[in-house]
Amino acid sequence: MTLIKSISGIRGTIGGSPGDNLTPLDVVKFSSAYGMWLRARTQGSLKVVVGRDARISGAIIQGLVQTSLQSLGIDVIDLGLSTTPTVEVAVPKENASGGIILTASHNPKQWNALKLLNEKGEFISAEDGAEILKIAAEESFDYAEVDELGGVVKKDYLNEHINAVLNLSTVDVELVKSSNFKVVVDAVNSTGGIYLPALLREMGVDVVELYCEPNGHFPHNPEPLPEHLSDLCAKVVETKSDLGFVVDPDVDRLAIVSEDGSLFGEEYTLVAVADHVLKSKKGNTVSNLSSTRALRDVSETHGVRYYASAVGEVNVVEKMKEVEAPIGGEGNGGIIYPELHYGRDSLVGVALFLTHLAQSKLTCSDLRKKYKNYYMSKNKIELTPELDVDSLLASMAKKYSHEDVDCTDGVKINFNEEWVHLRKSNTEPIIRIYTESVSSQKAGALASRFIREIGELY
Repeated sequence: MTLIKSISGIRGTIGGSPGDNLTPLDVVKFSSAYGMWLRARTQGSLKVVVGRDARISGAIIQGLVQTSLQSLGIDVIDLGLSTTPTVEVAVPKENASGGIILTASHNPKQWNALKLLNEKGEFISAEDGAEILKIAAEESFDYAEVDELGGVVKKDYLNEHINAVLNLSTVDVELVKSSNFKVVVDAVNSTGGIYLPALLREMGVDVVELYCEPNGHFPHNPEPLPEHLSDLCAKVVETKSDLGFVVDPDVDRLAIVSEDGSLFGEEYTLVAVADHVLKSKKGNTVSNLSSTRALRDVSETHGVRYYASAVGEVNVVEKMKEVEAPIGGEGNGGIIYPELHYGRDSLVGVALFLTHLAQSKLTCSDLRKKYKNYYMSKNKIELTPELDVDSLLASMAKKYSHEDVDCTDGVKINFNEEWVHLRKSNTEPIIRIYTESVSSQKAGALASRFIREIGELY
């Protein structure tokens, strides 16, 4: 595998030769580049919060990251086994200069990555990411003298994060307790197995743990997609539970299974949570261009506007701030709730969803029936590297200029009851083709149509 260097960090598979995989040399170089970037923009002493998911390589990678930062004279707050949203919460609470999360998110166990945060506990901007990549390429590091090396303090932010969630204005702990919910948790043997059961028990929920041992041996593909959730569906029915939750290894994506073993739909996690939040917090909503239209429907029901951002969490956050949205996120199960912090947070999603379910007095499957069904088809076309993809997308936008076309991120064409989103991959010579319609057949047919039309252009 090729080492992937992007504006948001660095990721790759463990082992192999430098340049081909994520090696110790890469980790030291990019940690040092991040530390140098922090030193250039921060006055006085520096602190960085570091946490990791339960990947097998996590402890080794964390040791390399922390010693690199210490070698630059930067103090480290070590959260150990943690979650992406927990590190995001901890950075401003600790008055830290930044944070690093060691996780490859939903990628298989051989992957790991460094995700970089600014002093707000938010992902760094494209400009900042480019500057860090430049520092890494130049290897212009200025390590500290022996008397100025940084130190390490270990902290556990489990209770801090959970208490912050339970104190949110739209979370009703007592109502959830009185509902006597029984919930199955699938944490793919990562840190969600520490955090979700602890949160749920504080809310009076009877927890059934499935794959909650944080040993990094993922029992199934860790991306919370329908084809990977058969064990959770079966366990919910077998244990007569009210619902099931599944998270990815770093706990920023949340999917739900209803009491009958049916899938609530990863796209509908945000839809349901937004429906709940908008009952008491009127304001606009935001998701990315590749997310379901159902969020727009719910927003209009509450008399507020829906906005779409470019794909990528940092873009969603930027748009949320711009339109002052009280709730937003991504259709992949990522809930962003600014009352706590600007980052995808499954703990927030769990607490808000359970409050919504308790208030509705419905079963999980009946709650799902409140929302119009949309169906997605996700495809890609492999292209030759020399092809001018930007020109191709511009041609598609021109062809459909009589329709509602959005060129914020690639080309999205909105039709009456369906849409297609065409965008260039940042890492591969492909065009991603996402479609959504009112039936899976129609979504598939729309995708086939655009694959054919694109093929006619090259």
